[in-house]
Amino acid sequence: MVKRLQNKVAVVTGGSVGIGQATAFLFAEEGAKVVIANPSEPSGEQTAHDIRSQGGDAIFILADISNEDDCRRACDEAVRNFGQLNILVNNGAVFILKGLEATVADWQRMLAVNVMGTALMAKFASEHMKKAGGGSIVNLGSISSFVAQPSFITYSSTKGAILGFTRSLAKNLIEKGIRVNGVAPGPIWTPLNPSGGQRPVKIPEFGKDTPMGRPGQPNEVAPSFLFLACEDASYMTGQVLHPDGGESTSS
Repeated sequence: MVKRLQNKVAVVTGGSVGIGQATAFLFAEEGAKVVIANPSEPSGEQTAHDIRSQGGDAIFILADISNEDDCRRACDEAVRNFGQLNILVNNGAVFILKGLEATVADWQRMLAVNVMGTALMAKFASEHMKKAGGGSIVNLGSISSFVAQPSFITYSSTKGAILGFTRSLAKNLIEKGIRVNGVAPGPIWTPLNPSGGQRPVKIPEFGKDTPMGRPGQPNEVAPSFLFLACEDASYMTGQVLHPDGGESTSS
C-alpha cells in the first residue's frame, strides 16, 4: 500500500511533545520527511532521533515561532535539507490559564506565539509551497473557538483568531494550489495538563464532561492532521475537523 505522504516534506511546529509529537510520528510512518521546529532542544532532538531509529527521516530545528527570523529559517532549512516543503502543521502554541486578570505581558506572549507565530510560519512556508506547485497548511485550533471557556479567555481569544485566519488564508492561497484547514481538538491528555494547563483540582475530572466521558489522547488527534495534509482531503480547504469526544455538539 502506498504511503499517503510519500515524497512529501512536512514542518511540524511544537513537534516534540503531545499532539505535535504524535503527528510527527504518524507523518513519518506515512512516508514524509519531517522537520520538527521547537524551542526546546533536548526534546526536539530526542523526537527526531526516535523517528530515525524507527526507520523514518527527521531533523530538528531550534526555533521560537514568535521570532520572525526563526520562522523563516525553519522553512528554509526544510528546503535546504530535503529539497522542498509541501506541508506545514502549525501546532506550536502556549497556554496561559487566565481570564481578565491576564497581564499585558501574558496577552503579548500568547498573541506572539499562537497568532503571529502561526501567521509567520504560514507566510514563509507558503512561499516554498508555491515553488513546489502547491501544498497543505493545517492549523491547530481548539474547542474553545466554538464552545465558551470562561476560565481561560486569553487562550480562547487566540484560538478564535486562528479560526478566522484559517478561513481567510484558505481563500487567499487556493489559486496557488495551497489548501488551508484546521483541527480543533477538545480535551486531550498531554504533558501540558499536569504542568500548568489545568488547575490541579480539575485534573481528576479532565475530559469527563464530554459525551464520550473521557479525554482524548494525542494519537487520536494526529489522524485529523494526516487526513487534511494528504490527498484524501484534496477537495477540502477552509474547513475544521473536531476530534473532541463530541464536545462541540453541546454548543
